[in-house]
Amino acid sequence: MRVLVADDEAALADLVARGLTRQGMAVDVTHRGDEADELLAVNDYDVVVLDRDLPGVHGDEVARRLTARSAATRILMLTAATALSDRVHGLELGADDYLAKPFEFPELVARVRALGRRSTVAVAPVLEHDDLLLDSNRRMATRDGRPLDLTAKEFGVLEVLLRADGRIVPAEEFLEKVWDMNIDPFTAVVRVTMSKLRKKLGEPDPIRTVPGQGYAL
Repeated sequence: MRVLVADDEAALADLVARGLTRQGMAVDVTHRGDEADELLAVNDYDVVVLDRDLPGVHGDEVARRLTARSAATRILMLTAATALSDRVHGLELGADDYLAKPFEFPELVARVRALGRRSTVAVAPVLEHDDLLLDSNRRMATRDGRPLDLTAKEFGVLEVLLRADGRIVPAEEFLEKVWDMNIDPFTAVVRVTMSKLRKKLGEPDPIRTVPGQGYAL
């Protein structure tokens, strides 16, 4: 899952980003509304955690512009404004969910994951393919009932493959959905991660390499 965290409180934004990254998400961070608007225009994020009180361009305007583009990105408003009128206004601007500060981190994670499942065609949190099973909520994966000890990136790569449901996934798509915008587009990290994932999955190898195109289950 690809997430943008836009909050002018740098310490909070970085804390949220680190927490979501530990949950296996690819997270970008910005502290300005104009930068958030630019990033949302060029990247296919599943969810944006959006503070309303942003410098440059107000968070309300960022939400309004994103909604006007009919983007698939879901908006979680994260703000200190707790009045009912504030929540209603945020939802009327196009926000999909609203979470007031201070908040409990497990609730934030649950809301981000729920919105991520709505960013495209709705999919179940538990994905299966032959003897492979992945539970995105519990961060658990098994093969033929055997627990798999996967790193966050290996888990993310496997999740992308399972969601593709047999479709060939190019390396660029893995970089977009599992890594953040700081990754070198010419890196071999996808190939290396795929190799490590295959070793942990064991034989027979469920992943098919399509030369010049990508990978598929």
